[in-house]
Amino acid sequence: MMTGADGAAPSMRAKPRRFLTGGMRAVASGGVRRGIMRNENCYLRLFSDCFLLSYILRQCYIGNMGRHRLHVALIYNAYREAAPEMPDDHGSTDELRKFVQHLARVIRRLGHRVTLLPLANDLMKFQRRLTRLRPDVVFNQYDDVVHGALYEMRVAALVRMMGFPMTGSSALALGLCRYKYMAISLLQGAGLPVPPESRMLERIGDVGRHRWKFPVIVHPAQEHAGIGLNRDSVVHSAKALRDQVRIILRDYGQAALAQRFLPGREFNIGLLGGKRPRVMPFAEVNYAKLPPEIPPIMSYAAKWMSNSVEFRKTSVVCPAAVEPELARRISRLAIDSFRAVGGWGYGRVDIRLDENQEPYVLEVNCNPCVEEDVALARSALAAGIGYPRMLQMIIDAALERPPFDVDVPMLPM
Repeated sequence: MMTGADGAAPSMRAKPRRFLTGGMRAVASGGVRRGIMRNENCYLRLFSDCFLLSYILRQCYIGNMGRHRLHVALIYNAYREAAPEMPDDHGSTDELRKFVQHLARVIRRLGHRVTLLPLANDLMKFQRRLTRLRPDVVFNQYDDVVHGALYEMRVAALVRMMGFPMTGSSALALGLCRYKYMAISLLQGAGLPVPPESRMLERIGDVGRHRWKFPVIVHPAQEHAGIGLNRDSVVHSAKALRDQVRIILRDYGQAALAQRFLPGREFNIGLLGGKRPRVMPFAEVNYAKLPPEIPPIMSYAAKWMSNSVEFRKTSVVCPAAVEPELARRISRLAIDSFRAVGGWGYGRVDIRLDENQEPYVLEVNCNPCVEEDVALARSALAAGIGYPRMLQMIIDAALERPPFDVDVPMLPM
């Protein structure tokens, strides 16, 4: 029974004075029926509003209580024979395992059953175990740990060929994000702005085939997570550019990607959702405290090496203060870029301004880091989306499935 501020039900309290007066006026004028109907309409509207509110609350309760408990297979890269790692490296394989275990705990707290499924040196064993598990969804956290390895897209393809829904982007989108020059060419072909003079250099001699406007930033063409970006990556001469290309060819065994360096503000734009991706509050990278001899870039040290100057002097402001019109353009650019490469579920688009405050897409990152309190999770929290809810949204997008994604299982189940 609905009660008022004094605790009594409406039918037990004295009617408001205006209703009595209205009724008396109706009697005096002979309009008894109209007066009664007016009073009844007021109560009907009040009853209708209360009924609607109770119905909405009941549906929310039923929805939360009735959410299907899923079996989630959490897959990750367990390979341990990569290059030696520094003790202060937060991108190490040991840190990865800690993160995966924490991720599993949070998903379990959502009410789901979670099975950790590592993949290292035995693909057939991985396939057999995944077949036995028959999960409702695969939470894909497989990430390459060997320079030049491009197994992220292959693992994603395997999971989908087995017929399982999978969080994040498809194999094609993951591959495009790793083949940086291909992704940039695709974005450019779609009419989206990318840094000028973006060129792939497969030989040292390729530097002399082009005219350059310095400074230029150069990094491995098939890496991610800041790998291969350091204090020498922003160059100011053709000789320095050739030296960096030589190092990349020798140390990473892959082509170099060179682009004109943009001096403006840098933003990380997080995206969440399937058919209607939602733009998270912008995160701006703040390089103001870096000493002048260190270039303002998100290098590997700035991302992962906790004892480095880059790590300690680089910060992130979220939400960033951005003028409304510029924010609108950046949001549209982020969504268009994510869709152009086929991104799904969650992602991050890195955007930087030039000297004229014009935005350019540096990189589209499908399946970015989902560690708590940083990166995408930090942006989601600024939007009022807590970490467990963010993970559930990622799972929901996987079950929603990308458009035109046809299930044709090709491996025995």
